[in-house]
Amino acid sequence: MGKYFGTDGFRGKAGVDLTAEHAFQVGRFLGWHYSRLHPDDTARIVIGKDTRRSSYMFENALAAGITSAGADAYLLHVTTTPCVSYITRTERFDCGVMISPSHNPFYDNGIKLMNGIGEKMEDALQAELERFIDGEPAALPWATEGKIGKTIDFYSGRNRYIGYLTSLAARSFEKHKVGLDCANGSSWMIGRAVFDALGAKTYVINDQPDGVNINMDCGSTHIEGLQLYVREHHLDVGFAFDGDADRCLAVDERGEVLNGDKIMYICAKFLKERGQLPGNTLVTTVMSNFGLYKALDKAGIRYEKTAVGDRYVYENMKENDYVLGGEQSGHIIFRKYAHTGDGLITALMLMEVMMETQLPLSVLASSVSMYPQVLKNVRVDDKDATLSDSAVQAAVDECTAALGDSGRVLLRKSGTEPVLRVMAEAGTAEECEKWVDHIITAMEKSGHLIEVKK
Repeated sequence: MGKYFGTDGFRGKAGVDLTAEHAFQVGRFLGWHYSRLHPDDTARIVIGKDTRRSSYMFENALAAGITSAGADAYLLHVTTTPCVSYITRTERFDCGVMISPSHNPFYDNGIKLMNGIGEKMEDALQAELERFIDGEPAALPWATEGKIGKTIDFYSGRNRYIGYLTSLAARSFEKHKVGLDCANGSSWMIGRAVFDALGAKTYVINDQPDGVNINMDCGSTHIEGLQLYVREHHLDVGFAFDGDADRCLAVDERGEVLNGDKIMYICAKFLKERGQLPGNTLVTTVMSNFGLYKALDKAGIRYEKTAVGDRYVYENMKENDYVLGGEQSGHIIFRKYAHTGDGLITALMLMEVMMETQLPLSVLASSVSMYPQVLKNVRVDDKDATLSDSAVQAAVDECTAALGDSGRVLLRKSGTEPVLRVMAEAGTAEECEKWVDHIITAMEKSGHLIEVKK
């Protein structure tokens, strides 16, 4: 990860860590870079944004930077991250930009960059962009006269994406009562449009964005409201998205939550039974629950484990030609249909399984029993030194031996702060707590511990 761009873009508090000037610089660099590749034509860059107030400021700054460097900026306006990815790929834009920090609170924002096929932008180009933000080179040439770029309203791109989503469903959703929690975010119009078009009886909550209520006590990070709504209205299923709709969690007909691990299991098993799971493999991250792996073993499905971050999941899938992978958070990639996690595609695929099997989600998910999990973030003096400390390693080995095949412990570095994440999964929460604290005690005795973060 770089100085500004992490595994999922440039994020921070709007106006503090991420400013309009940053956005302008990003736009200028992208406009300049892609214009160099089009000496006889005009570079085209497409921009989408979520519903938070600062997204409008960053949209304008990005467009100004892009056009000042001689490229054209196409504005999708409020849309989802996967929509930007899809439009970038299918309409042959040079790159795509999404303004959103995903599930973060409204006062944060982010800039996500995609290459010309809708994948996350290459690290080398982002590193070059970071050097420009830091003043190297100090200036780029300004476009003048007829070379100045245009800003173009591209609202129609959203409709093309909606049409694409509806084309993925193999059958009508008629008579199915479906709840959608749009998190007052990017899916607030698109979600209803897709499910209505497919014939569902659509019930939508948190679809009144006001610029400051995105993700506020709603959506995939606060799914309790959807659980209650599904129960009260006797719905067949509910889907909760995050701010930019690249994540999806589900609620079954009883109001119980299905996290990303359970969703991946259901879809992997369905694809395997139909001979549509290449390599008989699901790609997960190291943070997927031990219960998922137990269920996959029983179902005869192989799995890969990557570092945390959907980009690592996608890279593994692409390299090995796998079609399904994702994270416990609900960031799930169906590579046959998208180059990024897409919450709406995830919802459509779950509907497909329900309708094909004629089984409710509660039954489909019943083979997966989630293990209790305890995760503590520990601030240390040196992450690498702590991980390599013999006493800490011995504590991890002791926990692993004691748990055997009934649980696991995981110790990993944060990518953005001097923090180690200590996690345990076992038969009870009390046992998890015991083993996590055992490892933290070893850190303390070795002199590495600064504090256990709240």
